[in-house]
Amino acid sequence: MENPSLASTLGRALWTLLLATLSSTTGQSFGGESVCMARPLAKYSITFTGKWSQTAFPKQYPLFRPPAQWSSLLGAAHSSDYSMWRKNEYVSNGLRDFAERGEAWALMREIEAAGEKLQSVHGVFSAPAVPSGTGQTSTELEVHSRHSLVSFVVRIVPSPDWFVGIDSLDLCEGGRWKEQVAMDLYPHDAGTDSGFTFSSPNFATIPQDTVTEITSSSPSHPANSFYYPRLKSLPPIARVTLVRLRQGPRAFIPPAPGLASRDNEIVDSLSGPETPLDCEVSLWSSWGLCAGPCGKLGAKTRTRYVRVQPANNGNPCPELEEEAECVPDNCV
Repeated sequence: MENPSLASTLGRALWTLLLATLSSTTGQSFGGESVCMARPLAKYSITFTGKWSQTAFPKQYPLFRPPAQWSSLLGAAHSSDYSMWRKNEYVSNGLRDFAERGEAWALMREIEAAGEKLQSVHGVFSAPAVPSGTGQTSTELEVHSRHSLVSFVVRIVPSPDWFVGIDSLDLCEGGRWKEQVAMDLYPHDAGTDSGFTFSSPNFATIPQDTVTEITSSSPSHPANSFYYPRLKSLPPIARVTLVRLRQGPRAFIPPAPGLASRDNEIVDSLSGPETPLDCEVSLWSSWGLCAGPCGKLGAKTRTRYVRVQPANNGNPCPELEEEAECVPDNCV
């Protein structure tokens, strides 16, 4: 009579353990990946706002051939099995072509291949280019409960291989879709071209480097177009806002509290922060000939020139000519 009782007790214990296990994995996959428990599909509008103005980024600001602008936006809704780009990792050949030349075909093929082979991409989305450093572009995208991550890239034009974007932003949180997300964006280097300035000639980085964020002090080189040693951090060069759409076409859910004032933010060349730019001068030239009458001290001079004009209350330029006494070699 003890065996049936023992079997019953073990059965209840195993069932309790199974329920506990299922309960603990309801919000997780077997690999530990978070699973979205929201409705299967959600639609969002995505608005990209360029903040690349001459007042915020005065150093070497591109005014022509070509002027400051943004490429088209290219993105994907995907699962964690796919990565469009990632900081401190190497970019793919497709993203290299996009970051260096704005060519999107190879990157599109990579995204489509990931969707077909790994079933990791739900959809691709794109938005038109912005023909100036400040301005907006927007489109719509759809995410799935098994593909709740969003990634995109926008190329900085002109630049060697610089871009902005987001990597694997999860739009699902706490079993429901986020109503609105807004993020500041900062420049990144794709690690495939070694140029320091916006207009640097194409010079491949060999061996290829990983993706790094460009800051006010890195790369630590005066020629770097984003080098502002007086700043602790760069101002945001762009901003992205995602707003969930209702089921009806193009009808917006009211923005979340605290974010409404940031919607459809219009930025022109006079708005935004003013970044001080200090004057930069060349090294001194060699001393000129010593001139003067015989038997008396003469004078010699040397000069330097302005490499970068100051802007936005930056430090003014120092003297560009210096004079010193000397003994004439060929007196008159």
